Amino acid sequence: MAIRPDNLRDRSEMPADPLSDILDLLDARCVLGGGMIAGGKWIRRFAQPNAIKVLALVEGSCWLTLDGLPVPVHVETGDVIVVNGKHALTLLSDLDMLGHIESTPSIRTVNDITQLGEAREFFMLGGHVGVDPVRQSLLLDVLPPLIHIRASSDSARVMRWLLDRLAREWQAGRPGSATATAQLAQLIFVEALRAHLDAAGATAHGWLNGLGDEHIAPALGLIHADPARPWTLAELAREVAMSRTSFALRFKKVVGVAPLTYLTQWRMHLAERDLTHSDDPVSGIAYRLGYTSESAFSNAFKRKTGVAPRRYRSAARELAAAAVPAERLNAF
Repeated sequence: MAIRPDNLRDRSEMPADPLSDILDLLDARCVLGGGMIAGGKWIRRFAQPNAIKVLALVEGSCWLTLDGLPVPVHVETGDVIVVNGKHALTLLSDLDMLGHIESTPSIRTVNDITQLGEAREFFMLGGHVGVDPVRQSLLLDVLPPLIHIRASSDSARVMRWLLDRLAREWQAGRPGSATATAQLAQLIFVEALRAHLDAAGATAHGWLNGLGDEHIAPALGLIHADPARPWTLAELAREVAMSRTSFALRFKKVVGVAPLTYLTQWRMHLAERDLTHSDDPVSGIAYRLGYTSESAFSNAFKRKTGVAPRRYRSAARELAAAAVPAERLNAF
């Protein structure tokens, strides 16, 4: 039986919020990177950005195409777009601009605003989601190519308020605006993920897909609330009122891995973070994650990462020391 550390709170007292857990683990932060003003006929092409982009349309409308999507998407005032960064993206005023290979010439104005043309008929704010580069696949691999939250959706009221406040903070430049815009951009990203999960027929993968399933989401919550607990398949199935077989089949179909495999993977993600950012002894990390001995933990960790915990810690800290702080990127 796994040893549970005394400082862990009882499971019933802990919040079961896998989405927050994973975003915190990845240090995922939506960084507002600029805006785009346009008028007349225009087109703006983006190569594969290799980063999650968040676009919020404050004024006007446009069309969006994404490599791999069968048809263009119409984007209207109040809509929010999230793309997973794996496909080239194009924004354009009219579909007859699709034949133009190059982007419309632009100028950069104050406050990281990119302007196309002289008129102001269109205004979009954009940014990217910065994540821990070592574990970014945990988020990138579960997002669909495109999340489109329409202003007419059920979540429109919250999104409209956030978008309005974001635009006001961006343009006003009042004291504290940098903090306010950062927090609002983060909320928009989280609300977009929530709205996507709530949408009928929404497509996602892995753990994100599981959060949208009425039976699997509670099981994920139990695992995240107490990863040190020696969960069994039968116990998890009983907690969500399913038979052992039905639960196992449904979990693997929805999440892509078996329940206890997911538990081990989550423990290893937590271990990677602790080894990188804490000075706790390996034995302490092992017991905190529910392992009966340091050797049992080390064997599991090496199976997952290919290296022993102490070697992983040394390599991770060398990489962190050599890392160059990321610059704030203009979204357009």
